Amino acid sequence: MRKISFVNEKGGSGKTTLTINIGAYIAMQGKKVLILDMDPQGHIGKSLGIDVRRIDNTIFDVLVNEDVRLKETIRKTGIENLDIVPSNKLLTDFVINVADHEDRHLKLTKKLAELNEYDYVLVDCPPSLGLLTVNILLAVNEVVIPVSLTYLALDGCAEIVDTVKTVRRNFGKNDLDITMVVPTFYRNTNMANIILEKMRKYFGNRVSNTIIKFDVKIDQAQSFGKTIFEFAPKSPGAVMMEELAREVMKIGEDRLI
Repeated sequence: MRKISFVNEKGGSGKTTLTINIGAYIAMQGKKVLILDMDPQGHIGKSLGIDVRRIDNTIFDVLVNEDVRLKETIRKTGIENLDIVPSNKLLTDFVINVADHEDRHLKLTKKLAELNEYDYVLVDCPPSLGLLTVNILLAVNEVVIPVSLTYLALDGCAEIVDTVKTVRRNFGKNDLDITMVVPTFYRNTNMANIILEKMRKYFGNRVSNTIIKFDVKIDQAQSFGKTIFEFAPKSPGAVMMEELAREVMKIGEDRLI
């Protein structure tokens, strides 16, 4: 089972969009995919047409209640093989509820150990560093960093690199790797091209070949509670997401060699 987190400590990078659409494409190839929404904003559920404000049994209940099993909170989506565990604003109380627990860093790791029926677990991270993010990084093996090509993007990317290094060192999490850095919201400007070149110089072949350009169809799809493959399967956005998902799948094949 591949466990992949989509991480950026700054909002607006497209991590939720990538998580949903990459997960959807992989599921459409016959792989069983579970998406965990670890962002209190609940955008995974909202983007798939779920009113997360009115639901019980979210990822919050899984993490703070030992008696709640992860399987009890899994919800089917409109795409075969694609399931999600939603979140909502209750997740902001996670730290308060587990602050005095000795295993507070390992809540997600322990719950994921219950699962064996999925090929992929994708995790949408909160846009900030804290106990939730540490839980995620200790539970997964791969980190994908979406980076919007803006002036402060590289600073945020460097912070994530430092965070991953710290988790590896402090917790002995030696199997945690940054496997892909994805340029997002690309526009053909001098600034964007300079940032892209710096990313390629620093991360080398870990920068995805696929560059995600702005496509209004992707935003429209989310507003209708659908993936891009359901809403506009022949759009440039669908093509970009398919190409990126194929890259993610290929990385997994390469890691097994």
